Amino acid sequence: MFTRFLTGLALATFALHAPVTAQEEARSETPATTNAERIVPEGWQNTYNNFHYAPAVRAGDTIYLSGIVAGLTGEENETNPADLEAAFDRCFEQLKIVLAEAGADFSHVVEMTTFHTEMIHQIGPFTASKDKFLTAPYPAWTAIDVDRLYPERGLVEIKLIAYVGD
Repeated sequence: MFTRFLTGLALATFALHAPVTAQEEARSETPATTNAERIVPEGWQNTYNNFHYAPAVRAGDTIYLSGIVAGLTGEENETNPADLEAAFDRCFEQLKIVLAEAGADFSHVVEMTTFHTEMIHQIGPFTASKDKFLTAPYPAWTAIDVDRLYPERGLVEIKLIAYVGD
């Protein structure tokens, strides 16, 4: 059994160091995202310049939104469901701006991924907020519990994929 493991490991190592074909090398020089449009809404250029990421990328009929983090303001408290819902509402409003800049709205969202710092306490207020923006037919949704988010006091990060074809 151990011998088979070592053989598999050796083959995997060889595959990682195998020579690159000319076709593979050409593909690596012309990334698939070359023709993709970077979406940077007015007022978001500093984010693009300083953190080196686009708020969204449109590739054909698909729009990929970077995650936006919902956070509390100075007076808000993470144990108050109303404060949590207000923070999530602000985040969805920011996502709405990015979607609009890309020529879409929440009806075009086909997938949502959320990263929660305290899922059990956040899921009720989050769902209440989400349902104000995302209506039937609902997108696919994956919710993941994480240790922490950036910036400090970040509660939930929301990442979307929208489809504007057909």
